[in-house]
Amino acid sequence: MTSAPAAAGPSRFTPSPLEPLPHQLLAAVAQHRMATTSQLHQLLRPDASRQTISRPLNQLRGRGLLDHVVLPNSNRTRAWYLTPDGARLTRDWPGLRGRPPYPITSATAASMKTPHTLTTLRAHLAFAADARRRGDEHGPLDWTPEVAHPLGDRERVIADAVLHYTLNDSRQRRKLRAFIEIDRTTMSSERLAAKLIDYARLWSHHPPAANRRHPGPRTEAGPLWQRWYPIYPRILFILTGASPQRLARRIGDLQDMTAQHPHVAALAREVPLGAATLDDLEAHSPSAPVWIPLAGSPEPRPWHTLHP
Repeated sequence: MTSAPAAAGPSRFTPSPLEPLPHQLLAAVAQHRMATTSQLHQLLRPDASRQTISRPLNQLRGRGLLDHVVLPNSNRTRAWYLTPDGARLTRDWPGLRGRPPYPITSATAASMKTPHTLTTLRAHLAFAADARRRGDEHGPLDWTPEVAHPLGDRERVIADAVLHYTLNDSRQRRKLRAFIEIDRTTMSSERLAAKLIDYARLWSHHPPAANRRHPGPRTEAGPLWQRWYPIYPRILFILTGASPQRLARRIGDLQDMTAQHPHVAALAREVPLGAATLDDLEAHSPSAPVWIPLAGSPEPRPWHTLHP
């Protein structure tokens, strides 16, 4: 007597929803352009040993997909970047579509990009750690550095980063976005404050009407930023590289620009604007009351409670 065939069971192989760690490392370096071993550890495996990260990094270097420079005066800290082969491999990955590949072709070129790139990633790590602590959603690819927005006539507004963040609380889920500006005190305070004018121009910029050969009903085109965002992102300045007193004066200059420039003042009536120091974000977290509003009451508050 033959037995009936067994009922079909689940497949013996079920793909994991998580990418393997080497893929996550390549994606993180592709997204952020450059990262130290410690930063990748904090971003991807904060609860694992450092060796968990350093071993696959060295393997990826052996395969010619990553390389590194040693930072000066840093106890031989390594900053990793994609090689041209690494950039070619990752450019079509789903999470990186639309990100122009920027392979770094030499250690000298890498060294020139290091200070700003790694400082921007420090800010991201503060938000990522805060999201884990709070139970919010903010992953390694939810922070996109160097995002350009056209203004016409070959002009662009380039945000140092665009933040995507989902707040999870007992009442609702809130999806928040922010333009991030990192100030390392390497430019004048006036030039820093003038960035608010660029964001005000982007906020009010409408694409030119297309030429029409045939008459017909016209639809009112919205502002150009609606091509990418359902709500105009809040604008957050993160300052570092100087004494607390000097950084406070630079924040004051941002407040003065907001009050005195008519286009920026109009923006501030609709869009939350705030500034904080990187030291405060790392010492207290972005959700602590460390953000100085650029308009209205000067009382510090968490970034997600800033309002026009």
